[in-house]
Amino acid sequence: MTIAIAQPTFLPWTGWFDLADQVDLLVILDDVAFSKQSWQQRNRIRTSKGLEFLTVPVKTSGRMGQLISDCELADQPFAEKMLKSLRLNYAKAPFFPEAIDDLAVTLKAGANSARLVELNCSLISWMAARLGVSTPMVRASTMGAGGERGEHVAAICAHVGADRYISPAGSEGYLIEDREAFDRRGISIGLHVYEHPQYVQCSMPFLSHASALDLIFNSGPTAPQLMRSGRRPSRALGTKALPPDQQEPCRENSES
Repeated sequence: MTIAIAQPTFLPWTGWFDLADQVDLLVILDDVAFSKQSWQQRNRIRTSKGLEFLTVPVKTSGRMGQLISDCELADQPFAEKMLKSLRLNYAKAPFFPEAIDDLAVTLKAGANSARLVELNCSLISWMAARLGVSTPMVRASTMGAGGERGEHVAAICAHVGADRYISPAGSEGYLIEDREAFDRRGISIGLHVYEHPQYVQCSMPFLSHASALDLIFNSGPTAPQLMRSGRRPSRALGTKALPPDQQEPCRENSES
């Protein structure tokens, strides 16, 4: 079984969902420390001025080292402010009108839960459905896996019976250092490779790495196909990705 493990990002970018789409199981890594002003609590949308952040207010005073799963929201009315910002910046997006009411219900329900992980996971589920991603998702906090860094990730893989792990490329450094934890469990590692696709946005020029909401609002029913068009074959630890003009699209799950 092939799995990926990813933190519960707030309104993730398109590549987050592409990673989830190509594995048998996605583990939400919510049993690690919360990092203030990270992607855990904010992400970017396309505005006429460029990419601007939407940020979720959370309680941090006296809570240094708190786990993501324990992180509480500080200001529930923030949902209305975010919806106002989305309406202001995406009113002209062709598929915004058919998506915003349903998104608003999900956002407000998540805000009322009072916990960051509940908010993020609710939004992730909503976005995954719009992007055609049906991969099962489970939370690491339900597993009790021990260890730090690579040892912790390898323990999660073993807990769910995985024999292959596809990781975000940004984790390559510590995975190389901690590779023995995977080797002794018989788990192979691949690194996610993704070239962000371009599509028509409300403002020009095209700016990549916004929240995948941007793709959903602008592309509607073609969003899943566009998301998958950026997929490239995973690479091994310690190897370099080919330049974009030498890469071939990955055809694994390309029609799913």
